Amino acid sequence: MEPLRSIIIDDEELARDLIRNFLRDFPGVQVIAECENGFEGVKVISDLKPDLVFLDIMMPKLNGFEMLELLDELPQVIFTTAHEEHAIRAFELNAVDYLLKPFSRERLLNAVEKASLRITSGNIKDENVEKLIRQPLSGPLERIVVKSGNKIKVIPVDKILYLEAQDDYVMIYTSEGKSLKKGTMKYYEDNLDSSVFIRAHRSYLVRIDQVTTIEPFTKENYIMKLKNGTTIRISRSGMKNVRGRLDF
Repeated sequence: MEPLRSIIIDDEELARDLIRNFLRDFPGVQVIAECENGFEGVKVISDLKPDLVFLDIMMPKLNGFEMLELLDELPQVIFTTAHEEHAIRAFELNAVDYLLKPFSRERLLNAVEKASLRITSGNIKDENVEKLIRQPLSGPLERIVVKSGNKIKVIPVDKILYLEAQDDYVMIYTSEGKSLKKGTMKYYEDNLDSSVFIRAHRSYLVRIDQVTTIEPFTKENYIMKLKNGTTIRISRSGMKNVRGRLDF
């Protein structure tokens, strides 16, 4: 069997050095690249398509889960982190293993053996992975990461004006423009702060403080106007939300 082509992603150089040194005498793994942040990790994984990734979770710029969310194809992942509170989610993501720093050489090599067995057996798919990756680490979403070509954009939630459903994607509108993200309105309705955003229509989720007026459109339908001049349709169910939230 060919060695597992692997990448180490961790913002701490000492942590990367430790993993590389532990693997040095292990013929089953070939380290083909190292990255110090999630932005670099997305590019390198997309370019090199490794079998296995050793991934830290809490990193600047992008955390490990946000990084995985941007990948078109997921490699096998061994999480290496100092934060034990994310272990359950890591295993829900079908991670090979979750190593809590500091870990021993034996513990790491045991995880590698599990990765090798999983890959050779072909048991590497999990239909729930994409859904679970998208869950925020804790509480409501605070930012959304979007990949467009080779560029990655981090959108703070407090910059979002509204979101619009477009088939299997959601268009995110800010004062600086718009960005397309794969996902559903239900996901954003569930994970954005409900005291800040309101579902006005099956296709629209609107930041409440952006609403300036609500006006009749037809006999039974209404529209809302936003500060930037955008007009949003309000559905019947959306109108119930609006009446309850905006005292209309």
